[in-house]
Formats: sequence, structure tokens, C-alpha cells
Amino acid sequence: MRDYAGVRRLAEPALLVLALILSPAMANAGETDGARLYSEHCSSCHGISREGQPDWKTRRPDGKLPAPPHDATGHTWHHSDKQLIAIIRDGLATIVPGYVTDMPAYGSVLSDAEISAILQYLKDEWPERERAYQSARSADDAE
Repeated sequence: MRDYAGVRRLAEPALLVLALILSPAMANAGETDGARLYSEHCSSCHGISREGQPDWKTRRPDGKLPAPPHDATGHTWHHSDKQLIAIIRDGLATIVPGYVTDMPAYGSVLSDAEISAILQYLKDEWPERERAYQSARSADDAE
């Protein structure tokens, strides 16, 4: 029978280094990346930097409004978490019946955890005043 002790002595440190390199990625594998999800599902309309579409307050000829910004210049932070989750998951008509928009409902595309991760990404970028206002709205809506 062969003695693999020498191979083991060489392999064990290499495996330890590999484990140390991969462990952060493995630890985060189950977590949802809000920035990545926003980039994949939201940025094509709401902008890479959350800036929205030009003239987002002016209706287009088809009667629809362009996608609003999700930064502090927009109104996303005016809505509670409950409202924002409903809009993303079920569509804007959920909170404004009859409202016609280009934004699809993402309930069949994104899980609730992914929607929450996107919202957290947006909130993390808002200035303190907007975060505080939105947090208060969310607390009022939860009661």
C-alpha cells in the first residue's frame, strides 16, 4: 500500500487556503444582492444610478408617465415598504386601481426576499432625511 502522507501534507494547506478564499462567497451565496437585482430588473427603466427617465413627471402621448427616479429626487421614499412591495410584486394598479403603466408586476419573477433586497439597496442610497421619512411611513402603515 502506498503512503500518501507527503501528498496529504501538501494538499492540506492548499485546501485550507482554498476554503479561506471561497468561504466569503459561500457564506453570501444564500443572501440576495439588491444592487445586482436592481441592475438586472430595474435599471433599464429607472436608470443605472436610479435617476429615472427624463421628464418623468410629464405624461407621454400614450398617457403614461415615464419611470420615476428612485434616488432622493423621486418619490419612492414617500411610500411605505408595504406599498412598495405591493407595487413591485403585484403592479401599481394594486394601490392605484385603474392606473396604466409600463411597469410590469414582478411577483412571478422576484421572490419577496429579492424584492426586499432591492428596496434595501434603494434605501441605503437615500440621504438620512428621506430614509427617516420613509421609515416613519412604513411604521405607520404597519399599524
